[in-house]
Amino acid sequence: MKIIVDAMGGDNAPLEIIKGSLDAGKEYGVDIILVGQEDVIKTVSKENGLDISNVEIVNATEVIATDEDADSVLKKKPDSSMSVALRMLSEGKGDAFVSAGNSGALCVGGTLIAKRIKGIKRPGFAPIMPHFKSGCFMLIDAGANLETRPEIILQYAIMASAYMKYVMKVDNPRVGLINVGTEKHKGTELQHKAYELLENADINFIGNVEGRDLPYGVCDVAVSDGFTGNAVLKTYEGTAIAIMGKVKELFSKNLKSKISAALIMSDLKEMVKEFDYNEYGGAPIMGTAKPVFKAHGSSKAKTFKNAIRLTKEYVEADVISKITEAVKRG
Repeated sequence: MKIIVDAMGGDNAPLEIIKGSLDAGKEYGVDIILVGQEDVIKTVSKENGLDISNVEIVNATEVIATDEDADSVLKKKPDSSMSVALRMLSEGKGDAFVSAGNSGALCVGGTLIAKRIKGIKRPGFAPIMPHFKSGCFMLIDAGANLETRPEIILQYAIMASAYMKYVMKVDNPRVGLINVGTEKHKGTELQHKAYELLENADINFIGNVEGRDLPYGVCDVAVSDGFTGNAVLKTYEGTAIAIMGKVKELFSKNLKSKISAALIMSDLKEMVKEFDYNEYGGAPIMGTAKPVFKAHGSSKAKTFKNAIRLTKEYVEADVISKITEAVKRG
């Protein structure tokens, strides 16, 4: 399997991206294609003692920064690492593409270069989120489309259900519609109409769910418009980071705290691992006709390696074909 990697995308590119890619190649048996400024990739690798002799490098002269317009991938920087990599993917030169770069540009490029699955109206950004029940759920849409329609929310639910079933191995995934209350009448017209569609679809729809219940595993798929989903994503991640920081501060406060921490160290490590986004690495752009994955923008080597692992599992599970079939069934 060939995984195309945007070597220049992300806060810690290209070093951490190269390291994570090399680790993934060794551990998961995938062939890596690094796309980016070839001279920079080679220089950084040499300076850090990284052996890239068996890795294919495709030169791309430009880089899309995180603060650039989403359409840069199409118009302003056609020779960027992201643009070149997406064209390679669309031409069948690799099985999947992973980038930690500009999220908006990746969604636009994934939609217009890699194209959409037939019947899908709008691809959605779908991160995997950990919860307190030693598991995870998929949040979709987490920001690809700030405004949407009820039928698109239905497609999000169908796609995410397929992913959770075939990649995350969740039997009969529970789908919840994020709302301001669990009662059927809650929300705006968008939620009311989306509820009706979800209720009559061939999925395991459990009704409305509230944001406060997501950390407790209330559902396996949490579906919403992109504005709400992105707010939930940022709040969820920020709260988790704040709690972990407070726990660390508490257990390093004094000698008594340090002794207490030592006694429960294994439990602490397990809790930290459960809420560590590095374990999941990234999220698919659900609805693209070719596998496109967005790794965390702050990805270090471990995070990016896990993003490649999820990408490999996505390809092996043939999720795109299963989504295509599910959309046809409605």
